[in-house]
Amino acid sequence: QVQLVESGGGLVQPGNSLRLSCTASGRAFRTYGMGWFRQAPGKEREFVAAISGSGLSTSSADAVKGRFQIIRDNAKKMVWLQMNMMKPEDTAIYYCAAARSGWGTESSEYDYWGQGTQVTVSS
Repeated sequence: QVQLVESGGGLVQPGNSLRLSCTASGRAFRTYGMGWFRQAPGKEREFVAAISGSGLSTSSADAVKGRFQIIRDNAKKMVWLQMNMMKPEDTAIYYCAAARSGWGTESSEYDYWGQGTQVTVSS
């Protein structure tokens, strides 16, 4: 089993950057695919980015491609979401998730979730 805790959320101005952290506890972290999802008010949870267990492969949603980057350090049991050139539409609660198998784009593929961290992009 894996426990996940996100941190790093807050208020940021449009065009600026923010880095979210996800700290995992439990065994065999490197075997889990990891993902970031977000949910804006009144909207469904959506995929943001994912990374394979080795960290060698990543994917990201079209809405954040070229602006957001997912990174992991298996020795530290951590995953980060580096968010650059942020936009007001990036405002949402961001969730870190772990998948026992794969590293897909569907939330149903993930087995463990953090509690979420609020990100607000506003001037």
